[in-house]
Amino acid sequence: MDSARAHRDQKGGGNPKLTFKSPLWGRERKVRTWSRYALKRLAELDPRKSRVVELRFWGGLSVEETAEVLQVHPNTVLRDWRLAKTWLKREMSKKEADDA
Repeated sequence: MDSARAHRDQKGGGNPKLTFKSPLWGRERKVRTWSRYALKRLAELDPRKSRVVELRFWGGLSVEETAEVLQVHPNTVLRDWRLAKTWLKREMSKKEADDA
């Protein structure tokens, strides 16, 4: 499985690095700060959703692998992943508006 991930990453299909190319976010450094802030807030509100983000985005795990690590059903991972992404995007957008 690790060799498959390495091969995928070499082809450019791996998870993106922690950069966002969006007019909302000016510099990569600010994005890192905001994303850490938002993920920390999410962890306080819902630790499992935060863990799903860590495992899927930064860990590069599949839905099935994440479900196995967290000992939940894959549908739970999909639901948590969708809600966490929406929540993080909203939280980071609010932070951008506050800083403007």
